[in-house]
Amino acid sequence: MSRRYSNDDVNLPDEGLSEAARRSGQTSVRRTQRSAPSQREVRARNQHHARGEMYNIDAVFEAQEQPRETYSSRLQSSGSRRGTARGNAQRASGRTSTPRASARGGSVAAKPHKTKRIILIVALVVVVVAIAAVVSYITAINNNLHAGVDDDLRAALVETDMAKEPFYLLLMGTDGSAEREESEEYGGGGFRSDTIILARIDAPNKKATLVSIHRDTRVDMGESGLHKLNAAHAIGGPALAVETVSKMAGVPISHYAEIDFDAFCEMVDALGGIEVDVPVDIDDYEAGGSLSAGLQTLDGDQALVLCRSRHTYEGTAADPDMMRAANQRLVLSAIARKILDSDIATIANAVNMMSSYVTTDMDLNDIVGLAQAMQGLDPETDIYSAMEPAEGVYEDGIWWTVTLEDEWREMMSRVDAGLPPTESGQIDEKTGTIIATAGGSFEEGEKTCWISVKNGTSTDGLAMSAATTLIDAGFVNASASSANSDDYKQTLIIYDDPANEYEAKKIAEALGQGKVTQNDGDWIYDGDFLVIIGADWNPNKTPTSSTRSSSSTASGDTSSAA
Repeated sequence: MSRRYSNDDVNLPDEGLSEAARRSGQTSVRRTQRSAPSQREVRARNQHHARGEMYNIDAVFEAQEQPRETYSSRLQSSGSRRGTARGNAQRASGRTSTPRASARGGSVAAKPHKTKRIILIVALVVVVVAIAAVVSYITAINNNLHAGVDDDLRAALVETDMAKEPFYLLLMGTDGSAEREESEEYGGGGFRSDTIILARIDAPNKKATLVSIHRDTRVDMGESGLHKLNAAHAIGGPALAVETVSKMAGVPISHYAEIDFDAFCEMVDALGGIEVDVPVDIDDYEAGGSLSAGLQTLDGDQALVLCRSRHTYEGTAADPDMMRAANQRLVLSAIARKILDSDIATIANAVNMMSSYVTTDMDLNDIVGLAQAMQGLDPETDIYSAMEPAEGVYEDGIWWTVTLEDEWREMMSRVDAGLPPTESGQIDEKTGTIIATAGGSFEEGEKTCWISVKNGTSTDGLAMSAATTLIDAGFVNASASSANSDDYKQTLIIYDDPANEYEAKKIAEALGQGKVTQNDGDWIYDGDFLVIIGADWNPNKTPTSSTRSSSSTASGDTSSAA
């Protein structure tokens, strides 16, 4: 138990003595001329005694011997001195505690466990806010995607595990764009669908098949009677469209996606553009603009022009609806290629950007998960495409598209088995538009255009040799004769219709030489194309011809080039 000290005598420990005092063995000192302790000091000393602690009165003596300070400086330093005194006493008794700030001022030393608790609370608040923001973000996107999805549609869809088994998705492009909504012809009510694609998605094998169906296909809609397929959406909404296509194709449909034309713009722009080899020059006011043929990066507006244009193909041998459907699949394949090359954040941003223009039963997690599952797909070999085999008929004042049932059943049988819809890829000979892909080479078949080959030199036999080369390349209707002059300097391949430019280039490719040029009105000739052999003709540049039967020999032609 500690001893009480008088106000006059203080027994100091050795470490509190001066060096001289220790040498002389002095163990106590008498302090003189000091005032009596203050009431505060007495209270503090008695409190320490009450707790059985040593009271370091030396700190009090030291404070009394210091020069007089200002009131504010004494307040600032008092807490520090008391803390030091208390710490010395606690260390002497073997007890420790965390320093606290003086009630009268001084620096505040936060308790470590309290600081950690504050940091933890702040971290938890940040995490909760972040989670809430993410949930709100996902919920907003899903609400947009599911707008228009009702119980009837969900009842029409067949449940499948999209990550583990192939499934069918009905993709419909509606003509409900902002421009058309404002027009009296299309405004109000349900939309007629301009684009109808039945897609088979096989995530386990990383394959996708896109089969376009003619919008004017005649179908039986039960109580509603016979209608064109694109009226299903307007008559009974998405549910009737799913039921009708499912019955027509003989396959169950598990998911539905409806895309407004404006979504093409948003989607493509969100992906930073897409690379597409545009097959022909397009100048179509009704489609929204023009495009040049060739490989290029399209923005959203340009992709929309390519998807919408059908008047470009009017007046040619090509079916405008078939060509437009082919171009739509071309754009979708380019979008798929870009998405599969993107990270999750880019995919989610693209879905967010187009969510206001898309109606689907799938949510954001489904779409992102499917995109991840399909990564590794090669669009050049793993995306198959084709068009419903059909023919046009005119009955009772109405143009219908009638499905060729045998060919259609064979096509869907191949699709359902995971095979390409057709045995080989197909390209339209007039425009170079890809109308079917089978994951490999393209079969162009025989080209039925008429080609007049004229020898514009003094060397005999050149026109016949060139015509034979063209026949070997599949241009079966090529004839040979002499030109009206033998002093042509350059070999020319001439065409009239701008839609024939692609085929003119294929003629030049088959010959291995020649300048392709559009007729400016100076040339008069029979047939679709005129080939004039000039002095620059090099027989050695012509691709080697294969042996053919005598029936393939070029015919003679007595007409001459003007």
